[in-house]
Amino acid sequence: MPDTFQLEIVTPEKMVVRDAAEEMQIPGKNGYLGILPGHAPLITELAVGEISYRNNGYTHHLAVAWGFAEVLPDKVTILAETAERPEEIDVKRAQEAKQRAEERLKSGSTETDYARAQDALQRAETRLQVAEKKS
Repeated sequence: MPDTFQLEIVTPEKMVVRDAAEEMQIPGKNGYLGILPGHAPLITELAVGEISYRNNGYTHHLAVAWGFAEVLPDKVTILAETAERPEEIDVKRAQEAKQRAEERLKSGSTETDYARAQDALQRAETRLQVAEKKS
């Protein structure tokens, strides 16, 4: 059995990653999934979260929001609405987005879309966590 699988992470704007991976974790809609070479085929919806993958002993991290992942025994393809490496994340903007989302959730206003505010908060928190992992 091979030691790696091909990994591609694509957004509508660009190819973010094309690399080999020894293992990875992806944020599926119902929780994180661990992927190793030879994994059984599956398709899953992505949630907001962190993708991590290891190649040559080094772990790479990305913040991802929404999309789909196709897992095959020798290849994982991720089609994401957004995917950012730690160095691409604007920390100040993410902190401001987190603060706005927290204020909306605390407001108690009947006009607040709580699901959307919760998604915004989770995305901002994920971006901040991944930004801390700059190499």
